[in-house]
Amino acid sequence: MLRGRLTGRRLAIGLVGSLLLSPLAPWPVRAAERLEVVIDGITLPITVDELQGLAGAGAGERSELTTWLRLLDQDSRSGLIRLLNAPVLTRRSLGQQLLRSWAAQPLIDALGDLIQVDSVKGTERISSERILSTMEKLLTEAPQVSTLDLLEALPAERLRVNLDALLLAAGRWKTQVERQQRLTSHLSRQPVEVLDPVASGVERSRPGPRRIRLSVPHRVEDLELQSWSAVRSDRRRPWILVMPGLGGDPDHFQWLARGLASAGWSVVLMEHPGSDSAAVQALLEGREPLAGAEALRQRMQDLQAVLLAQRRGTLDVPGDRVVLIGHSLGAFTALMATGRAPQPGLPQRCRQALDELPLTNLSLLLQCELAKEGALEARISVPELAAVVGLNSFGSLIWPPGPSRPASIPVLLMGGTLDLITPPLAEQLRMLASFGQHPFSRAVIVEGGSHFSAIRVEGQSSSGDGDDLFRLGEELVGVNPLAVQELLRRELIAFLEQLEGPAEATASHHYQEGSVRWHRFSSRDAAALESALQ
Repeated sequence: MLRGRLTGRRLAIGLVGSLLLSPLAPWPVRAAERLEVVIDGITLPITVDELQGLAGAGAGERSELTTWLRLLDQDSRSGLIRLLNAPVLTRRSLGQQLLRSWAAQPLIDALGDLIQVDSVKGTERISSERILSTMEKLLTEAPQVSTLDLLEALPAERLRVNLDALLLAAGRWKTQVERQQRLTSHLSRQPVEVLDPVASGVERSRPGPRRIRLSVPHRVEDLELQSWSAVRSDRRRPWILVMPGLGGDPDHFQWLARGLASAGWSVVLMEHPGSDSAAVQALLEGREPLAGAEALRQRMQDLQAVLLAQRRGTLDVPGDRVVLIGHSLGAFTALMATGRAPQPGLPQRCRQALDELPLTNLSLLLQCELAKEGALEARISVPELAAVVGLNSFGSLIWPPGPSRPASIPVLLMGGTLDLITPPLAEQLRMLASFGQHPFSRAVIVEGGSHFSAIRVEGQSSSGDGDDLFRLGEELVGVNPLAVQELLRRELIAFLEQLEGPAEATASHHYQEGSVRWHRFSSRDAAALESALQ
């Protein structure tokens, strides 16, 4: 039993550490010399040298810890040794790239339950910033940092490593993983309709976008937009506004705009300075901070300014209604534009979520950050809103399923089974119960799709070389990203075309084309599946 708990916890602490980074601070003048290991309610004082011996050879010199370990079976001892040698963080960490600004504090609080640090004065707690800077310093000297490396380097005479808390958090994390595994298993068993591969209908040779500079009152510099004209102009159709996610740029979604314009819709791609790829790069280089709450406020102002410009004719795009499409934080912005207020009890839901260390749903950290900073008051109501499309959307803490509401605007939520930032079971399927009362509403889940499947860097090499932050490897973009993008485009067009047709309710269906499988769920079926698997 201990072996399983340690193995799960090893994975958990590795993910915790991968998200914990902070600007560099002075290197500690003194590292830990003695440790207190708490396990099964017993405190065992040992030296760092003894722990090193244990991690290196599995035995170490005779001590209280090694005596206690001899009471365990061989597999359990091996599990603890793997825990000590496990990477806490690596230079390739996704957390290092995107999450260190707003995710660091709740995660270091969780880590504080596992590794308690006393200063040389005896009882004074060392700040979380000092702990994070220690890990950052270690990372500059090696491609990865182990648990033991961190314990050795923390600036304190005494550390207390609480393996009991470690194992408790491991159990919680294991439960989260099992929920996602149940979804993947369920989807893999569904009988699918096998489709013959079809060539993309996108006119790749058609002209590129018009680049527009829009003066907005809340920014010093103009907002840059990309406008794609529809092949067949039809003012009865809504126009489409696309918003990238955190760290995203309009260029990442040119593939989608080109496809929608070829199918007959006018499309505008938005820029969001302050939370685009340039802003994230500035964060990584230590030049500027990046706050999720302020980014959302700015994005809502950007959205209002563009909608107003189109109404007044300053932005020359035909259409009396608008469909908002967003990726990740852009999808959240689109959902905020429905005017839906948060469900009561959000502070309590956040406390529970953070207590459970949500490493398989990192969007929960951002949702709680937005709630804490009061950013959710920035929501607006868009009277001309025809529909909302969320690519890797989130908001389950803010809008959990509640009492039934009348049919509202149609919503399409799309996700992938490899997404650990906005996982489909907890986010898209669950969210559809809150926003999907309209008969056209649906969720589309792609097997093997990730949080970044919808992002395309034009001309990206398979090796992922280049300076663009989102030249991602296969471990992040998921399987067959170009094929996934093609099916997302077709599902999105089918949704938009249904908006113009008779009021027929969405039917659930399961498909396979080539090696890609995907699943379309009605609101009712999504709610039933989410309830059964949770």
